[in-house]
Amino acid sequence: MNKQIMLGNEAIARGAYEAGVKVSSAYPGTPSTEISEILAKYDEVYTEWAPNEKVALEVAIGASVAGVRSLACMKHVGLNVASDPLYTFAYTGVTGGSVIVVADDPGLASSQNEQDTRMIARSAHIPVLEPSDSEEAKEFVKYGYELSEKYDTPVILRTTTKLAHSQSTVNLCDRTEVADKEYTRQVGKYVMMPASAIGRHVVVEERENRMAEDCSEFPVNRWEKGSGKIGFITSGIAYQYVKEACPEASVLKLGLVNPLPRKLIEEFAKSVETLYIFEELEPVFEEQIRSWGIACKGKELFTKQGEYSANMLGKVLYGTDVAVFDKADAPNRPPILCPGCPHRSVFSVLNKLKIHAAGDIGCYTLGAVAPLGVIDTTICMGASISALHGMEKARGKEFLKNWVAVIGDSTFLHTGVNSLINMVYNKATGTVMILDNRTTGMTGHQEHSATGKTLKGEATYAIDLAELCRAIGVPRVLEINSFDIAALESAIKESVNGDTLTVIIAKAPCALLKGQKFPNKCVADPEKCKKCGMCLKIGCPALTKQADGTVKIDETMCNGCGLCKSYCKFGAINVVEK
Repeated sequence: MNKQIMLGNEAIARGAYEAGVKVSSAYPGTPSTEISEILAKYDEVYTEWAPNEKVALEVAIGASVAGVRSLACMKHVGLNVASDPLYTFAYTGVTGGSVIVVADDPGLASSQNEQDTRMIARSAHIPVLEPSDSEEAKEFVKYGYELSEKYDTPVILRTTTKLAHSQSTVNLCDRTEVADKEYTRQVGKYVMMPASAIGRHVVVEERENRMAEDCSEFPVNRWEKGSGKIGFITSGIAYQYVKEACPEASVLKLGLVNPLPRKLIEEFAKSVETLYIFEELEPVFEEQIRSWGIACKGKELFTKQGEYSANMLGKVLYGTDVAVFDKADAPNRPPILCPGCPHRSVFSVLNKLKIHAAGDIGCYTLGAVAPLGVIDTTICMGASISALHGMEKARGKEFLKNWVAVIGDSTFLHTGVNSLINMVYNKATGTVMILDNRTTGMTGHQEHSATGKTLKGEATYAIDLAELCRAIGVPRVLEINSFDIAALESAIKESVNGDTLTVIIAKAPCALLKGQKFPNKCVADPEKCKKCGMCLKIGCPALTKQADGTVKIDETMCNGCGLCKSYCKFGAINVVEK
């Protein structure tokens, strides 16, 4: 048996491989993205990027129905997109085992909200496993398939940002090749028309009750006996904080977090004088445990917001930090678009024209902050187009003379295309800008259905965004180089003042894409600089204002896009070969 240090996400991928998974589908979303990227390296597993999480889960369901073990991966907000098939999957159950990995994001490291997957799972009547380190992450995936097939249910493996991106030692095992289960036509099980669903709902309740009865004996729930004075019920990464801050305490570490092992919890509660429930985000454990008449302390001491820590626990219990470190002030580092980012060029034009933008999820959210300051809304994937449509229907065409919708290429294919279909169908006249940088940028440059490559790097058909827009009936579609600010300005002015639905596809690859070459750099001439500051308004981090008011360009950061030169009216900036 080999040992290896792995990230939580890497361990999850390894667990799927060792469990004999044959089909995996996902949409990239931090902090879950690396699971699929790593799993793609195992040739025994078919892996793919789906257009969105709903499709990914439906692919996994299809593979399960066909009789093989399947996997779907997403972040917490992706589960919202996949909730339609999720709830029905609980009714149908499985043929081949199926695990859904959902990565929650306490502390909002890269998300638009905090939400607790355990609450969704309770509503959907789906069991949830939650590991506390990389070794458990691998083993819990494998155990998830055992539970899935034993209890005829999909199983959610819940992780969090800290677990996904932390490292610990993992014991590597061989892959178990699981024989395909024979497909048998079962209309009452898999065709969820009302008559079938009524019967399956009863099955779901019986299954959940049986699992709740059995789970007190599950090996993933662990009672660690310590002092009888205080005890903790906890799970996931929060368990690590309990062990660091209170090593002497008794701990009931829950690996199965839905349903809860009531018998085990009641026995544990009787063994300690004071019981603490230490769980990140919502009081999922606490509310159920209190409802059983068990006295405990929880959210009145610990917050519902953000990530927990050993220090938080130490301050509540002892009034002091557990970890001692130098709290030297770190320099402020606000988020900012990269040098050479094509989004900066588009936003600079919108800023100049004093245009508001309904925004979407992606790097372009950074256009909300100074000095560009053009993004006014960010709701969820695909919402920029729908929101713009709602604005027009609420306030009329005149209102949209100061508005556009902006969305990335991957996000457009995720759910934006549906919103654009709605605009066409309902006779909208707004301006939609697809910022096509040829990748899924913010999650780390994953391929999508318009890049021409699969998750495994194989060549495939690349969807033509312009032709797609025309095919669904958009009357006016323009393709413009993102750095051609004159053409962008002209097109935006004409579009927002017109009465025709227009899609402007601003095209230029992400500056960080692998293989991108930058033969040029920009150089500032202090003798010609008039200190007007126009070039600084684009917010490029490669440009800095000197003490004498002139501008200097850091050649180690500059990608030579020439945007700053476009805004200098005095010829003080030149583009030269590196």
